[in-house]
Amino acid sequence: MFNWQKIFHRISIDPILLLAIFPILFAGLMTMNSFTSNQYYFDRQLLWIIFSFIIFFCASLVDWRFMRRSGVVAAIYIGGLLMLLVVALAGQVTRNVESWLSFGGVSVQPAEFMKLVMIIILAKYFSRRHIEIANIRHIILSGAYAFVPFVLVALQPDFGSALIIFAIWLGMTMVSGISLKHLGLVFLIGGISFGALWGFVFADYQKERIKTFIHPLADIQGTGYNAFQSMVAVGAGQIWGKGVGYGTQSRLQFLPEHQTDFIFAAFAEEWGYVGVLLFFLLFGIIIWRIVANASLGATNFEMLFGLGLAIFLMAHFVIHIGMNIGILPVTGLPVSFLSYGGSHMLTVFFGLGILMGMRRYSNAFHRDDVHNEFIGPR
Repeated sequence: MFNWQKIFHRISIDPILLLAIFPILFAGLMTMNSFTSNQYYFDRQLLWIIFSFIIFFCASLVDWRFMRRSGVVAAIYIGGLLMLLVVALAGQVTRNVESWLSFGGVSVQPAEFMKLVMIIILAKYFSRRHIEIANIRHIILSGAYAFVPFVLVALQPDFGSALIIFAIWLGMTMVSGISLKHLGLVFLIGGISFGALWGFVFADYQKERIKTFIHPLADIQGTGYNAFQSMVAVGAGQIWGKGVGYGTQSRLQFLPEHQTDFIFAAFAEEWGYVGVLLFFLLFGIIIWRIVANASLGATNFEMLFGLGLAIFLMAHFVIHIGMNIGILPVTGLPVSFLSYGGSHMLTVFFGLGILMGMRRYSNAFHRDDVHNEFIGPR
């Protein structure tokens, strides 16, 4: 009989993390399969999940200590910026957003991978300077690392991904020990930057989305249509939901982009508040395990990388749920593990694979903690 705990421990995989991820992936597949008789999204998402798990397990076997080198991290960062520049020059336009690159019929979104690059570059920067974080110079320099990709992504224009890049920088700066005075300065700079983007960068349709945030029901037939239909779908699920395949908002095409931007609303209609609470619980367990594994990091770099990954997933979760229930603007962001989309799925599982790989060289004290947690005292 196999001892699965020892197997997971030997290959440095957190079994609780995987057990929390599988039900969400399954729920997402079932929700997609209920949209129409055509299984296009279900079939493609299943392929993306399989490929993502291959990436995850391969990444978990790598010794990632080479990423502590400044030259390696600089090369990764420059590579990420070059991808965004290629998008600006030869990107594929989808839904008024030029953010895709096509390779042999497969489209990828470099902005998703740039989010992981930001976690790596900021983990490297703050791991060397976390003691001096009270010095505003380090906030400005780290902000400069985030500002360049933020602008390149916003110019696509992909406001949602740009917002995630900002959230990753803000979150990782805060966990590194920013002072309240400097935090206020950060928000002031953010407000000024937003004003500049509003005046010179945002397209008209994006401005309308933000205006809809203030009063989403002001124009139900126009800019507020998506938010209104999403709120209707969430409310229609009530306690137990209508059942998989019986969600009228998505099946009758009232709910737009029900496989990506509004997958939560489609899920809530079919699975109800009970299903939503279970989804929240499972996602909370995922974040808990990521933070727990981050705390086992051999150095500050590994710890900050794990915390950055948790911030990344939480930012997607909060913004996606917020726009689906009408309290945040519609930004077109997926929610991890539930939404359809290969680029985001690959990025998330690659990041989790890196985190699992980092568990392999935690110090002796941390290795004993992991052993006791999953197998028991020696």
